[in-house]
Amino acid sequence: MRNKKVPSPAISQYHFLPRKYGWDLLLDIGRIETLENFVLDSTPHQLSFYEILFLEKGNGHFMLDEHKVALTPGTIIFTSPGQVRRWYAKRPVSGYALFFDKDFLNLFFTDELFLYRFQYFHQYANPASMKVPAAAFRQAEDLLKDMEQEFVALRNDSSHLIRAVLCQLLVTLNRWYADVYQLQGDTYVHPDFFRFRSLLEQKFRTHHHVADYIIMLRMSPAQLNKICRQYGGLSAQKMIHHKLLSEIKKALRGRETVSEIAYSFNFSDPSNFNRFFKQLAGTTPRQFRDAL
Repeated sequence: MRNKKVPSPAISQYHFLPRKYGWDLLLDIGRIETLENFVLDSTPHQLSFYEILFLEKGNGHFMLDEHKVALTPGTIIFTSPGQVRRWYAKRPVSGYALFFDKDFLNLFFTDELFLYRFQYFHQYANPASMKVPAAAFRQAEDLLKDMEQEFVALRNDSSHLIRAVLCQLLVTLNRWYADVYQLQGDTYVHPDFFRFRSLLEQKFRTHHHVADYIIMLRMSPAQLNKICRQYGGLSAQKMIHHKLLSEIKKALRGRETVSEIAYSFNFSDPSNFNRFFKQLAGTTPRQFRDAL
């Protein structure tokens, strides 16, 4: 008789502490090896903010959702809010962690989708990581150190200077990322692609087909697929499926039954849900959960 597998515990969630320095400052930076309460083990956890990791030393791997990233010197890892993270480090990891809330930039630029301009965040088609040459890595660390020094003696205008350096860093990283994965190298993205990405983040539980989105966007399937392939590297339907699959896998780590999850994602019945999941993941939802 097979032992019944206990469902995985709820994934730990961590939120930004905006008043760590005495007033609202929605960005922080520190050394991975010395940051207080920094999770560096295999416990599944999520962040409600953005984080970029700059690895100087390390061995083993880092799991971001279901994607494995090797922990090697010169690697930069980009994590977006809600992604499930797990560390499997074989040696002590050292380097910088830069983390910030979306409002640190969005409120300043009055653009709710500003961070979608950077191709390494909210990634569907390519890895959310890259390895850069030593000279480029040092260039990035110089900018990190500029921000770090500003935190040592905070002034009333420090947030403006830190924000400016952050933007310089994000744009520089975006250019490197585009070179590594042969993508468009600037931060311009078609506004209709922004609109689709925004709708997908809001509607993925209830709207699973391209037809649902073209009605809301008032555009043809050909137009939507063209901009999705140009700016996201995938067709619109594949982007929808990637988003759905990622969120379903997160749900399977919780305590809801497979049937409850199926209905929460607006599938008509569990059998349809099982077929959808197996077609994309190559395994059934129950087999996926049992393997956790």
